[in-house]
Amino acid sequence: MTDHVAEVAAALSRKPLLIGHSFGGLLVQRVADRGLASATVAIDPAPFKGVLPLPASTLKASFPVLGNPANRKRTVTLTFDQFRYGFANAVTEDEARALYETHHIAAPGRPLFQAATANLNPKAATALDVTNPERGPLLVISGEKDTIVPRAIAHAAYRLQSRNSSPTEFVELDGRGHSLTIDSGWEEVAQTAITFAGHHSGTRAAA
Repeated sequence: MTDHVAEVAAALSRKPLLIGHSFGGLLVQRVADRGLASATVAIDPAPFKGVLPLPASTLKASFPVLGNPANRKRTVTLTFDQFRYGFANAVTEDEARALYETHHIAAPGRPLFQAATANLNPKAATALDVTNPERGPLLVISGEKDTIVPRAIAHAAYRLQSRNSSPTEFVELDGRGHSLTIDSGWEEVAQTAITFAGHHSGTRAAA
């Protein structure tokens, strides 16, 4: 997937603004590491190799996948209660059910296993060079109530990325969970990303 997105970015007439959430947040950092982004916004990003915190909430939210090694080669469907805890814990139950019915689909377990074992794998698929000067500006957005990628993980990624000579920023959004890009408060996330882009990539920020 990283190679495919990188090919698309490289084929454009100018470097794009890259925005990704969860594993998408990890993916856009890896593409930016190739010098292909004008700026990057990683929202509640899955950890790359070198990010060490592993909070209890992350283990609980990930257990439906990581709890069965066979899931490495399977797609996994979450129950509503699992989705509620891991994604939609910061919204009402009615909104959580609507999000589950609208957005939840079975997803491959392999990326989660890759992220979970990255620090033990010398050839980890999630590795990147945080000091690469071609990376460009980076914003890490963290949802205060996220259980899958809580502040400890997102801020650890930010601290590592801060070794880069390009601007690196961190924003925590109060009261937001992992569903922050698709739930009723998504506009706050979008505005935060647009404002950052306007400052660093030449993209005009919305009023």
